[in-house]
Amino acid sequence: MDPFQLTRALVDIDSVTPNEEKVGLFLFDYLNTIAARTGGHVERIEVEPHRYNVLAQWGDPVVTLSTHIDTVPPFFSSREDSEFIWGRGACDTKGIIAAMIHAVEALVVEGLRGVALLFVVGEERNSAGAYAAAKIPRGSRYLINGEPTENKLALGSKGALRYEIIAQGRMAHSAYPHLGESATEKLLDALQRIRGIPMPSDSILGASTLNIGTIQGGRAPNVIPDHARAELFFRLVDSGDSIRAAVAEAARGLAEAKEVLYIPAVHLGSVDGLETTVVSYTTDIPAFNGVWGKPFLLGPGSIHFAHTDEERIPKAEILQAIGIYQKLVRQLLQQ
Repeated sequence: MDPFQLTRALVDIDSVTPNEEKVGLFLFDYLNTIAARTGGHVERIEVEPHRYNVLAQWGDPVVTLSTHIDTVPPFFSSREDSEFIWGRGACDTKGIIAAMIHAVEALVVEGLRGVALLFVVGEERNSAGAYAAAKIPRGSRYLINGEPTENKLALGSKGALRYEIIAQGRMAHSAYPHLGESATEKLLDALQRIRGIPMPSDSILGASTLNIGTIQGGRAPNVIPDHARAELFFRLVDSGDSIRAAVAEAARGLAEAKEVLYIPAVHLGSVDGLETTVVSYTTDIPAFNGVWGKPFLLGPGSIHFAHTDEERIPKAEILQAIGIYQKLVRQLLQQ
């Protein structure tokens, strides 16, 4: 398949987390056809039943190109016009997978060795595939991670800190509020304190940010609420230690601050001759924990279209990415 056909074939396989099995099987078979004529080896690495990473390697890996195979919901199939390929996962990250495969295929046909492809599950939820891969390193010295960066080399990516803020109260008739204890009011007071937390900044990554994503609670308008809950998401530019301490203090006496997810911010490698950027989203890179090599982050497509009902990727960027990945692999192998 050409890069556009391969992108569409991947998009048309529903792989919303955690249902990655079908796209994993497709990639395993597709890569095996390449490996059979180029002297490579392909394996499936189980993460949990019916979910596995796919690793293809040509010799002992020095440079590994990796991205995730899962998508966010809802699934919708592909279409294309003269400029774009559309569909769920088009830029996050099915077009990236196609570009990586075509880049590596061209290199290994020339006889190049020391390169690998690693496609993992679960990035959109908890990086389960990357954490599993971190337990079985293969000696790779460089990791090129694929996410939509508009083909610019990212100098860093923000971390993630997610909380559930849970407040408890006591039910009562709303005509006699003094007989109850409002969990909603406790939650709102805690959230107001949290909103006042100073946000750290970084010279490269910019400022940390907070999103209060959901608020739930109560039983009826005429009942004093006995339970209320909010979900928060911080985008970190540092270790997150100061925010974690501040959230615990802000919730003290009002609610429970339950930490759900923590990924620190990362600063990434640069290479001469490539345009650079900084991204505000979180990737699998921290979950790899450095054991697959020094990380770089680059891929076609814009993050602004990922996770939307207008997700798409420019065809020109897919083709451009193939050349950039080849150039980057060659440079890293020479090092």
